[in-house]
Amino acid sequence: MSLQERLLARLNVNDSVETLKLAKEWGVEHEKLVGTLKSLQIFEDVVGVEKQSVTSWELTGEGNEVVKHGSHEMQVFRNVPPEGILLAKLMQCLPDKKICSVGFNKAMAAGWLSVDKTQKEPLVTVKSKPMSDIVQEHLKDILNDNAINVPLSQKQDYKKRKLIQDVIITNYIIRKGEKFTTELQKEANDLTVEMLNSGSWKGQQFKPYNFNALGTPPPSGHLHPLLKVRAEVRKIFLEMGFQEMPTNNYVESSFWNFDALFQPQQHPARDAHDTFFISEPATSKNFPKDYMQRVKKVHSEGGYGSQGYGYEWKEEEASKNLLRTHTTAVSARMLYKIAQEGFQPTKYFSIDKVFRNESLDATHLAEFHQVEGVIADYNLNLGSLIGTLSTFFSKLGIEKLEFKPAYNPYTEPSMEIFGYHEGLGKMMEVGNSGIFRPEMLLPMGLPEEVTVIAWGLSLERPTMIKYGINNIRDLVGPKVDLKMVYDNPICRLDKGGSAEEEVIKTLEQRWELIESQLKMLSLEVKTLKSQGNSSGDSCEIQDEVAPNPKDFQMQHTRTKAVVIAKHLCPPFSLLFMAKQLKTVCRAVIIHHAHSSINSEAAIEQITGQNNEYQRNSVDIAYDVVFIWERDSLTTLSVSPLSQVPISGEVNILRYFCREYEKWPGSVSLYEKRSILESTLIDVWLDRIHFGLSHSSGKQINTCIRDIEKHLLKNKWLVGNSLSLADIALWSAVQQCKEFMASPSIKKWVEEFNPEGWFKSETMQC
Repeated sequence: MSLQERLLARLNVNDSVETLKLAKEWGVEHEKLVGTLKSLQIFEDVVGVEKQSVTSWELTGEGNEVVKHGSHEMQVFRNVPPEGILLAKLMQCLPDKKICSVGFNKAMAAGWLSVDKTQKEPLVTVKSKPMSDIVQEHLKDILNDNAINVPLSQKQDYKKRKLIQDVIITNYIIRKGEKFTTELQKEANDLTVEMLNSGSWKGQQFKPYNFNALGTPPPSGHLHPLLKVRAEVRKIFLEMGFQEMPTNNYVESSFWNFDALFQPQQHPARDAHDTFFISEPATSKNFPKDYMQRVKKVHSEGGYGSQGYGYEWKEEEASKNLLRTHTTAVSARMLYKIAQEGFQPTKYFSIDKVFRNESLDATHLAEFHQVEGVIADYNLNLGSLIGTLSTFFSKLGIEKLEFKPAYNPYTEPSMEIFGYHEGLGKMMEVGNSGIFRPEMLLPMGLPEEVTVIAWGLSLERPTMIKYGINNIRDLVGPKVDLKMVYDNPICRLDKGGSAEEEVIKTLEQRWELIESQLKMLSLEVKTLKSQGNSSGDSCEIQDEVAPNPKDFQMQHTRTKAVVIAKHLCPPFSLLFMAKQLKTVCRAVIIHHAHSSINSEAAIEQITGQNNEYQRNSVDIAYDVVFIWERDSLTTLSVSPLSQVPISGEVNILRYFCREYEKWPGSVSLYEKRSILESTLIDVWLDRIHFGLSHSSGKQINTCIRDIEKHLLKNKWLVGNSLSLADIALWSAVQQCKEFMASPSIKKWVEEFNPEGWFKSETMQC
């Protein structure tokens, strides 16, 4: 009789049976009985099944050894003779040190042994003889499925000693179904020739067709995630009014790839360590002669207001062929073309492969795709670039962006673009951007009034962020899992929600811009009144203008920087850097209080200045205006007013320091330092910014621990002198009380004197 027949026969006699009890009674494995049950479930309503989780106990490997040789304490007890034994010798009686240690402690706790410490060496003697080895007996009960005889407290103790472990077993309670029978006829899947010939098909039950079952999917092609994102990015550019550039030349000349972009021929990026050069054909010809001569002149002699690089420019170097390192070479060709045809404002984009001789890691490959964008028009600025990039990435669904200052030979200013990767839990670089230099544009023949903003973005990294891929080798290359390509869905990038939400968002941005412009106009009116010695009360306090250094005069366009800050949480670092800016150039600092706060009292409390009004001086380089509000995020708008203000104290501090370091006589705090120290300063600034943004919880504690650990060994956060990171920390500590909970940070702040340090450094200079 098969196991299936035995199970049906038992169920015919009893209303229900349990698989665990039945397996024990019949002496079969429980898994085998469960398999038989599942074969019965194929037949509709023959049996009913109810699952039940049962906790059971089983011996570990160490527990099985106890069953064979006795408990640890009993094994130790057996090695103690009637006359006693030295403790050191007893510990060597058994080969396993764990048995000796655990067994001795348990035997002492049970009162079986005693230790005489009156002699030179401890002597172990028998105190009382145990009646039996209760641990071994309990484990035998568990082994024989009689765990019910063992008290629960003892089981928990044996579990801690890793002699037993609890396991959860699924017990099945089987009952008769509505169509219960002891004689089962297996349903046939197919009607065969034999059934037709013998006529057995007449009494045969056939398995019904499942018309809802999915058939075998036909083999078909699948789009790679990179191609899906590429198509979406192209669509986004077209929606934004861009035209696509032709990018069918993987091989490019050094002239268009480097020289036309005002990149010197001695630049490290032009070495074979970073660039793939072509061996055959090794050089190119047929360059625009007049244009090449203008490029040569601006490199070697300067021009267009630039002193150039002052080296001997060689045509042989410019004619070398290479695999293009960026699609900016395509942009250079297009800009030259529109300059020759008569300039018209235009927007171009391209998406194609570029090649760089880089070390491979989780986020870098030697071959990757670059998204290139170029806008050539009048009256463009850095705010236009940031606004365009923010719009573009919001359409990609990447909202968390950071822009950091960078250096490019052909753009000034330049910015690196970082996007937040949820999988890696950090910001990762996704592109580079900037405003093309006049030394690049004017030799092409473009009008002087034209500004060109441009950016190069990686296609692979936004794809990794969107699809949650942590290693670029899992996206492209020989290690790519084809199943990933098959299974990944169509790329649908979040483009900002519904049309109504987009309209509301646009109106809010326009309203904020209008409010900012009104504030600027109001401040200008108040300044003019102050210059005219107008009577009446005012809530402005204007600093005295510091004179220019005697040995230096800089031609500098007057810049107006407006900082909107919360008066109850003042950005002390910005106030400090604004004062330092006055020491190197002619600058005016104006404080304006919002009507919702007590103007004079609030300003004097923050700035420590009296209500002294002074006439504005001529040749001012900077107007720094602080607008103090009751409840506002710290933002900076720079005139001419940009549509995208700089947000966050740390980011604004970077801007002030860059402006400060431009002037002779300034102290090296940030970008005037080495590349390594500048990078470390950026790391600390990001940590402090992250800590201030999360002034409660795990994030701020992590930030404090990192700073505390560093200050235990170092006086400064970076290097051997004050840096921008120290100024940012000094300000953060005064705003966030959690920092003062650390003794080392508290001590550091008490000894910190930035103004005194600046005075000593200036005297040394």
